[in-house]
Amino acid sequence: MLAKAINPPPEKWAGLQDVEERLRQRYLDLIVNPDRRAIFRTRTKIMNAMRRFLDERGFVEVETPVLQPVYGGATARPFVTHHNQLHQDLYLRIAVELYLKRLIVGGFSGVYEIGKNFRNEGVDRSHNTEFTMMECYQAYADYNDMMRLVEQMLRTLAIEATGSTAVSYQGQTIDFGPDWQRVPMAESIAERTGIDITITTDLETLNHEIRSNGLKVERKTTWAKQVDELFSAYVQPLLVQPTFITDFPVDLSPLAKRKPETPAFTERFEPYVAGMEIGNAFTELNDPFDQEQRFIDQGRAYNAGDDEAHQMDIDYLNALLYGMPPTGGLGIGIDRVVMILTDQTTIREVILFPHLRQRD
Repeated sequence: MLAKAINPPPEKWAGLQDVEERLRQRYLDLIVNPDRRAIFRTRTKIMNAMRRFLDERGFVEVETPVLQPVYGGATARPFVTHHNQLHQDLYLRIAVELYLKRLIVGGFSGVYEIGKNFRNEGVDRSHNTEFTMMECYQAYADYNDMMRLVEQMLRTLAIEATGSTAVSYQGQTIDFGPDWQRVPMAESIAERTGIDITITTDLETLNHEIRSNGLKVERKTTWAKQVDELFSAYVQPLLVQPTFITDFPVDLSPLAKRKPETPAFTERFEPYVAGMEIGNAFTELNDPFDQEQRFIDQGRAYNAGDDEAHQMDIDYLNALLYGMPPTGGLGIGIDRVVMILTDQTTIREVILFPHLRQRD
């Protein structure tokens, strides 16, 4: 006898049907559902293929702090903890961006990190408070280079996971073979709602246009958040085939470089597949004075009640003062990519031990 099984296994034919029980007792789910084990084997193949893809292109894998004195690199609420020895509060990282860009300043030509991020926000089918991201940064590149990198990477991952660039997701065929469609954000919103965000540039005017067009969206406290809500409600669900939404407003992109011809917008894009955002990328802002003003503007938004606004990071500004070359940056949500390539509708099915509400 190698081990004594005290708990009886689930009934042979019915199996383990309760979804919550499957997630709470993943070990039991893996015992009785071989298809679940296959999902996580595929997840490992996808992550290994992503590493090979970046290694072959000269990127160096690095590790940056999980506990940070200043959280940054995204707009999100953090988890906070306390360091007893140093007598200071620290934050679980919400992104690795600012540390990786410090390495570009330090002379690395290309770096990447695959690891956990933590955001103290709501949970739904595509959001989990703890999630896995890949972020990479390439010196002397811009967001067009990052778009080409995404196209090539997702083709590689699709072939690794399924054997083809065309994958089946919830009854639809999604093809990663062709070049992705590229649509500016303002154009996509105008097409679906009739609102031109290039001329409705304040919250009051934007809300007036929303009412005039009979649109139903959640009210937000800033123009930028209202634009994002409008996009999420009327554009995002329709982006089934691989698509890049490009050229985001400056107010939505505190770390992205401005477009020279239209300085109110930035050289930023988000890749969308199956109605989900799977990443974020831009030509990095390397002007320390513009970056400082963006941080100041974010601070005003925070003081006005936006608890997701970006924090001031003095050390990062100091790094920029030494000179960061033109750089392209990219973040890809690995969990969502795995969802699509394994045909799963919820992020909890591709995370081995998702956090669940504590039972009474």
